[in-house]
Amino acid sequence: MIKITAKTLTDLEFTAVCEQVSQLTVTAPGKEKALKLVPYSSYDKTLVALNQTDEYVSSHQQESRIPNHGFDPIDQEIRFLGIEDTMLEATALRKISSVSETSNTLIKFFDKHRELYPNLNQRTSEVEFTSVIIDNINKVIDRYGEVKDEASPLLQETRRKINHVKGQINASFGSALTHYNNLGYLDDIRETVVENIRVLAVKAMYRRKVKGGILGNSKTGSIVYIQPEATYMHTRELNNLEYEEKEEIKRILKALTNLIRPYRLLLKEYQELLSDIDVIAAKAKYAMSINALLPKISKERELELKDAYHPLLLVSNRKKKEKTYPQTINLDKAQRIIVISGPNAGGKSITLKTVGLLQVMLQSGMLIPVHEYSRVCLFNKILTDIGDNQSIENHLSTYSYRLKNMNYFLRKCDEKTLFLIDEFGTGSDPELGGALAETFLEVFYEKESFGILTTHYANLKMLANELPHVTNANMLFDSKTLEPLYKLHMGEAGSSFTFEVAQKNGIPYSLINRSKKKVERGKIRFDKSIADLQKERSKLQKTTTSLKTKEQKTETEKKKLEETNARIQQKLENFQELYDSNQRLIYLGNKINDISEKYFTNKRKKELIAEFMKIVEVENSKRKKQTAKEKKAEKAKEKKVEAEAIKQVEEIRKKKKEKQEKEKKEDVAKPKPVLKVGDKVRMQDGKAVGSIDSIEKGTAKVNYGIFTTSVSVDQLELVQRKK
Repeated sequence: MIKITAKTLTDLEFTAVCEQVSQLTVTAPGKEKALKLVPYSSYDKTLVALNQTDEYVSSHQQESRIPNHGFDPIDQEIRFLGIEDTMLEATALRKISSVSETSNTLIKFFDKHRELYPNLNQRTSEVEFTSVIIDNINKVIDRYGEVKDEASPLLQETRRKINHVKGQINASFGSALTHYNNLGYLDDIRETVVENIRVLAVKAMYRRKVKGGILGNSKTGSIVYIQPEATYMHTRELNNLEYEEKEEIKRILKALTNLIRPYRLLLKEYQELLSDIDVIAAKAKYAMSINALLPKISKERELELKDAYHPLLLVSNRKKKEKTYPQTINLDKAQRIIVISGPNAGGKSITLKTVGLLQVMLQSGMLIPVHEYSRVCLFNKILTDIGDNQSIENHLSTYSYRLKNMNYFLRKCDEKTLFLIDEFGTGSDPELGGALAETFLEVFYEKESFGILTTHYANLKMLANELPHVTNANMLFDSKTLEPLYKLHMGEAGSSFTFEVAQKNGIPYSLINRSKKKVERGKIRFDKSIADLQKERSKLQKTTTSLKTKEQKTETEKKKLEETNARIQQKLENFQELYDSNQRLIYLGNKINDISEKYFTNKRKKELIAEFMKIVEVENSKRKKQTAKEKKAEKAKEKKVEAEAIKQVEEIRKKKKEKQEKEKKEDVAKPKPVLKVGDKVRMQDGKAVGSIDSIEKGTAKVNYGIFTTSVSVDQLELVQRKK
């Protein structure tokens, strides 16, 4: 049973990773799920989740791309379906149909491509595939969320009547408008709309002469708004029909809702499935954005991270256009605990957090930014003590809080635990705190836990040298500038460079010398020895890096030359084959031409056939008898050569097209010359040149000598101005 605490996730800033993943989701439920991501509770669940993310990433290289999974949430609709005798609106039912259709599409797709996506298919196959919901809703509601006319015979008949009455309303109003306008009863505006009703604008003095209902008047009172009597009668009929239509729609929607109600739990499953796919897709997008991959998951207890990047630091540095340094760390049965030492600001804490965060991400089903040859195992517990954890609520000092934390570590640690402790043993008297920290480390060692800790304590560095399965490590520094190189070096403890850093920051040498005298001579010598070793290591590292860079450049250039030579050789061979083939065909052509001339002169058929057969036999004698397999191979080779030739032709065409498009853009960018009478012009993409006889309203008459034609000025281009 895997159990990783919320404190560990907070210490490692896992919530910030979840926030970045959530921004890549496309649905509200998916976003909520992404923000609540935590490590899985079992080995099998973790492995399935990792493979699902990896399969989604690989889909971007496949021809069969995964269909869209976006949807509008239907939580409200599902709640309504749970209440008896409720009715869903047409738009709500349309949303349900869309969710069902999207889910069915994914279920069908993953079932069809189960070999490519076995783990994603495992998730979708848990949900029932049925088209009943979609079919029933589509019979009643169209894609715009409106109830169809053919949803019921009564609705179809009612809507037919409504359209008929609307026609009568328009006809009666038009008739009244024409009649009263001819009598001079209407104002200049003739008609307007009052409360969504079309009315006549009648002059006030004629209001009694116009039959109909008065619906208002203008501010000055000079115009009275009247709905014609005939229109009023038809409008009343329309209102009755519209009421009948609404009642019939309610009845239809209620019946459809009752039909969908039994599928409430399935709709819940559909929404869960789509939101899960949304989270997997977001994890895949995040993985691609940080060049993450799925390392080898080992059942053995080992953690081998090659070129591992801290994902949050990587994203942050990309925005700032700064370099991010990867780390290579190895933990296994022979090297269970690493003690990292060295000066502050060298990258010790980031290295610690990188290991922890990548492990937590991996156990939450996310791919991690490491080299493909990395190997990892899964831990049941990940315990962290990182940063200044002063407990204000419990009125505890930093050291008291850390001691409580250590007590928890000592109780929980076992062989399936990874512990990460920053600044181990600090917060108390260096000598006494160091002794206690040494004891804690011995207990962690005895319990066979895996762990990484950072420290400045010399006694912990010495203990790491003495214990067989614990190793020292340090963050490399430039010995001259004392600038960090952000590179972890295994096997040696790191000097804190205390006096060197103080001197660099302007502390007088006399004070530094006095301080040195206050410290035990042995401790200074030990620290100095470590510092000297680090300086030597730094020099060697620079030399090695420089040589490796040169070697890589040489190898790259060599490969390029080899590839170029191979391509040139292949082209030469292809040209030679083509030349030989053409020469043979020319020779045969000449022979047949000679025979044809002879036959033309002497008309001797037998001689012609004999000569022709002789040529055929000579040619056949050159041919080798081939098996069906050899013929197939030769044809494949010919096809390959042909395909390469076609590819080259296509590339030439593409370049030509790009050049033409570029020229077109340049032509568009140039201001078009204004054409005048007498100018010599031609049609765009045409060859014939004529002269303009006249231009009128954007159309030019062009004289081509033999005939004259009218052409739009926009279709002409200038060849030569009139002299």
